[in-house]
Amino acid sequence: MKCYSYFIYITTNPSKTVLYIGVTNDLTIRMQQHFENRGNPETFAGKYYCYNLLYWEPFQRIQEAIAREKEIKGWSRKKKEELIATTNPKKAFLLIR
Repeated sequence: MKCYSYFIYITTNPSKTVLYIGVTNDLTIRMQQHFENRGNPETFAGKYYCYNLLYWEPFQRIQEAIAREKEIKGWSRKKKEELIATTNPKKAFLLIR
């Protein structure tokens, strides 16, 4: 069994008009931090209320996760939405347990 220690993720705001891509070693805690930071103008995710999880990918090494995050950040919105649709075609807000 593989042990995943890092994740890239895509969040959005309640109206799904803004996408945020990030990397973390604890998805549950990071989503809670985004929620608690909502409305904070000092962070992109906070300023645009990006606390709803749409997509995530696991990685064993941080270098791989960072490289994937940078890759996705360089994509067009259309390509990011196509990626999300591969596992979440309805763009439902995902829950982490």
